[in-house]
Amino acid sequence: MFDIKKSTMDLGGKTLTLETGRVARQADGAVIATLGETVVLCAVTAARSVKEGQDFFPLTVHYQEKYSAAGRIPGGFFKRERGATEKETLVSRLIDRPIRPLFPEGFYNEINVIAQVLSYDGENEPDIVAMIAASAALTISGVPFMGPIGAGRVGYIDGEYVLNPTLDQVKEGDLDLVVAATGDAVMMVESEAKELSEEVMLGAVVFAHDASKKIVDCIIDLAEQAAKDPWELAPVADQSAAKKKLKSLIGKDLTAAYKLTDKQARQNAINDARTKARDAFADLKESDPAQYLGTLKLVKKLEAEIVRTAILKDGRRIDGRDTKTVRPIEAMVHFLPRAHGSALFTRGETQAICTTTLGTKDAEQMIDGLNGLHYERFMLHYNFPPYSVGEVGRFGAPGRREVGHGKLAWRALNPVLPSKDEFPYTIRVLSDITESNGSSSMATVCGGSLSMMDAGVPLKRPVSGIAMGLILEGKDYAVISDILGDEDHLGDMDFKVAGTSEGITSLQMDIKIAGITEEIMKVALAQANEGRAHILGEMAKALGETRTELSAHAPRIETFSIDKSKIREVIGTGGKVIREIVATTGAKVDIDDEGVIKVSSSDPAQIEAAVNWIKGLVEEAEVGKIYNGKVVNLVDFGAFVNFMGGKDGLVHVSEIRNERVEKVADVLSEGQEVKVKVLEVDPRGKVRLSMRVVDQETGAELEDTRPAREPREGGDRGPRGPRRDGGDRGPRGEGGDRGPRRDGGDRGPRRDRGDRPRREESKDEGGNAGLPSFITDN
Repeated sequence: MFDIKKSTMDLGGKTLTLETGRVARQADGAVIATLGETVVLCAVTAARSVKEGQDFFPLTVHYQEKYSAAGRIPGGFFKRERGATEKETLVSRLIDRPIRPLFPEGFYNEINVIAQVLSYDGENEPDIVAMIAASAALTISGVPFMGPIGAGRVGYIDGEYVLNPTLDQVKEGDLDLVVAATGDAVMMVESEAKELSEEVMLGAVVFAHDASKKIVDCIIDLAEQAAKDPWELAPVADQSAAKKKLKSLIGKDLTAAYKLTDKQARQNAINDARTKARDAFADLKESDPAQYLGTLKLVKKLEAEIVRTAILKDGRRIDGRDTKTVRPIEAMVHFLPRAHGSALFTRGETQAICTTTLGTKDAEQMIDGLNGLHYERFMLHYNFPPYSVGEVGRFGAPGRREVGHGKLAWRALNPVLPSKDEFPYTIRVLSDITESNGSSSMATVCGGSLSMMDAGVPLKRPVSGIAMGLILEGKDYAVISDILGDEDHLGDMDFKVAGTSEGITSLQMDIKIAGITEEIMKVALAQANEGRAHILGEMAKALGETRTELSAHAPRIETFSIDKSKIREVIGTGGKVIREIVATTGAKVDIDDEGVIKVSSSDPAQIEAAVNWIKGLVEEAEVGKIYNGKVVNLVDFGAFVNFMGGKDGLVHVSEIRNERVEKVADVLSEGQEVKVKVLEVDPRGKVRLSMRVVDQETGAELEDTRPAREPREGGDRGPRGPRRDGGDRGPRGEGGDRGPRRDGGDRGPRRDRGDRPRREESKDEGGNAGLPSFITDN
């Protein structure tokens, strides 16, 4: 029934298996990729025709993690996989970005790529396996895909590159880098690093590319066994005449437009030229719609030709800069008065308002995935409203692009955050892009860094970011710094680098051509280093170092530890005590299984009250120490005073004042604040207190002036004398008469004691005689 084909190889010391022919046989291409015990199915389907009027390539990639892959049932009410999670969105983009440039220009058939995680072993991340499976499925499907590509993850541990590291190795190491590449060139890079040098980062990319070449060979081996016949593509129409007509019609208009430095003015001039072209070819719209759309696409090619030629030949960019100059920067902090930290970062016509909000542990983000529940203390959210580019459009939930840009900025800032022990806050950075003309994600990195410093987050070092571009024509190329939006659209590369003065923290690269070489990447990294250093200098003008004081509106957190045996005293039965502390003081209280307590509030007085309460619950009363207390109950012989949170002690009536107190209520009242000294703690934990030896105004200890108690007359009582009747009681009789009752009746003889020993015998035997054996037996 099944015509199964396989190809295997070693990947980082584990076997990678690609299989087709068993599952999803009605798809154009379907591959099951297995690495360790992680299994991903990827199926590719393609439409056989193009929708009328369509002038773009509708490639859609979906990555889905099945909870059953890890032996788990989804949470929530519905108990099934629903909308894409953040991770699924990010992995979908990881697959999409390197394969999209490898389809031929003018290919507009709709293609669906669906990757589903069927098994997960907890060690081998399924994202790389899904990228490989998608590449293999496209390669054998017959669609015009100029692949295949390979993909690899690289870690950096103890100065050595590690291919396909486990999750634990990634956490221990200094690098998490993902590369997708063809056999000839790198197509995509995504990474997070702990301030590594350009040389180390470039070496990691080359290391991953070498591994990708072997994966490409493995996919080709599978394709030789199972690939379908390639699609027949329609010949590309000769449009040279139409292009020549367009150039004569609007060439000068476009050239003049791209000399305008203001984005809105430039865009208006370009739109006028496009309208002129549409009017000139309006007759084709009815007679030959396909040719009409193809002609209008030539306008974009003409724009690219003008911009790219000016950069390569003249070294002049759209806004008049050379290839290395960064646009003017204006940065300011404490932009918003009530935010815990805020910054307005403007670079040319790109602007971001970034805010930082600090919270407690209960504000951490709960993430449910194949690895189970975990909590994230650092969040970064990126928003791109349509007004930022002067357009009318959808406004609402973030799309894939916004999720991806936010994660890039998160990776750039995460390596410089303080540890939870150093800074026990939950941190949320929000970036709202208010203007955009290229590199808004890097504006988020710069603004996010400044806003956290403004909030008092002790970053290791400030972080800056820059977006690099590439113009490549044959062997000639130009790397450009701080690219504009049009340079991004019309160029060949979007290469983003973020880092500190000590090294790179994040690197992302997307290529729109069939890959770039190691030499170009080396030039781009070196040029980016210069740009990052310049931007850091401009940021330092706004705020050179982290503020030492938190905002007055931010919560304060005080952390201390108690003995684990005392945890139940703080929590109380059913949480009664801890709820009372929170309700009474207004502070938040968190306690973990190790006895670490975090008390938080924006009001220091609330924190102090809660801390004192908790310490009073677990602290042992110290004899001779003076405490503040409150009278909680009055009795005839004194007053009970609460002086250590939940601990009470007795002030005897004789210890209230030096002079005699006739009635306690005349001197004290319930709820009265007093100062007491601990006189004694008995073995049962009862505490005896005194007020008379403490100055009730200052709390200072007073000298005890009360004279010592006089001895009894006649001295000590000494030993007890003889019985009042002067006689001895004598020994008890054995069954004898006990004498008459007091009422005159006869009580009768004593009962027989049997073998029960006498008291004298019990004393001789140590007092254990007559006790049950389970008590006396050792």
